[in-house]
Amino acid sequence: MRVDLHVMTPAARVQTAIECLDAIIAGQAAEQVLTRWARGARHAGSKDRAAIRDLVFDVLRRWWSSAARGQGESGRARMIGYLAEEGADLPSIFSGAGYGPAALQPAERETAEPHGLAALDCPAEFETDLRTSLGSDFNGVLSNLRHRAPVFLRVNLRKASVQDTMDRLAGEGITTRPSGLSPTAIEVTERPRAVARSAPYLDGTVELQDAASQAVVDFLPLDGARRILDYCAGGGGKTLAMAARHDALYHAHDIDRRRLEALVPRAKRAETSIGLRDAADLEAEKPYDLVLVDAPCSGSGAWRRSPEGKVRLDRARFDELRNLQSDILTRAAAHVAPGGVLCYATCSLMDAENGAQVEDFICKNTGFSRHCERRWTPLDGADGFFVSVLFRDKTA
Repeated sequence: MRVDLHVMTPAARVQTAIECLDAIIAGQAAEQVLTRWARGARHAGSKDRAAIRDLVFDVLRRWWSSAARGQGESGRARMIGYLAEEGADLPSIFSGAGYGPAALQPAERETAEPHGLAALDCPAEFETDLRTSLGSDFNGVLSNLRHRAPVFLRVNLRKASVQDTMDRLAGEGITTRPSGLSPTAIEVTERPRAVARSAPYLDGTVELQDAASQAVVDFLPLDGARRILDYCAGGGGKTLAMAARHDALYHAHDIDRRRLEALVPRAKRAETSIGLRDAADLEAEKPYDLVLVDAPCSGSGAWRRSPEGKVRLDRARFDELRNLQSDILTRAAAHVAPGGVLCYATCSLMDAENGAQVEDFICKNTGFSRHCERRWTPLDGADGFFVSVLFRDKTA
């Protein structure tokens, strides 16, 4: 077990988080900022790095409310606003002592209550999209996205039962409970950071995967499919989930081949075989019985997990993503065999990326018909996801 020889004070952690936030405000990517700081901070232990990361991402989740409460848009003002909402003792943290932040100025001692969209941490540019798509769930979903996401694992039922897996994890001090969203999903309630070092993770019995993402795979009509293509596989989470519940030949493709590199060791741990295919390979392959398109999107359903996406998204990028989704659907459809299935999924809450995208595809591709679809939001207990199942005519 690693023991941290040096531990930063809470105030020093806050000051470091403020400096990271200022770099993010200046346009640098959060992950790059945190990685660069960690590499140069030899005095910081693993607990320090985790705590500072949590502070930065908590403020990102509450980007607008923290600025409104702290009455400013700097990293310091946002941190004051965030900590004030959390009920922290601000004078003891902002005292100027040691490596902590400078003492509070008189104007900083009074915080303001955020209202409207700021209180919900809703990006104003997408208020209409979100209200139209979520309806009466708008306030509840946006409030939910202000907080950390739960950590879920997928149990590989080919290797062990859910209960046996939970018992093994408990033996390593990792507490879990079943999720109602999927029969393979369990939620980690204590020591989530220990999962990656646990025996069930190292031997492929569990994988980190959101419960709604698992529910998407449960929804897919895999029965009878002998050849399956995950067209936007990324790290391969859904490919592995499909392979764990249904025997078939699996191929994974991604426009960026580097994203597939993580799938190789994950498939080895899961003791499954998944072939990697680039665009040229696919042209030589026979059509598939089922093609899954987990398309690039705004990520709005997972903003509490990746909150920087909420802060950075603008209309130009949103329109670019919608055009990309349309193009990917068209290209993926060419690999669906007559009588086969095309499944379109996103982790978006916005209909422009979901139902409207599917409707547009059907209008342009008369050989496909919508069979069924489903949406999950964070109010269901996990990330927001959408999936639509399209059948291709046998004569198409």
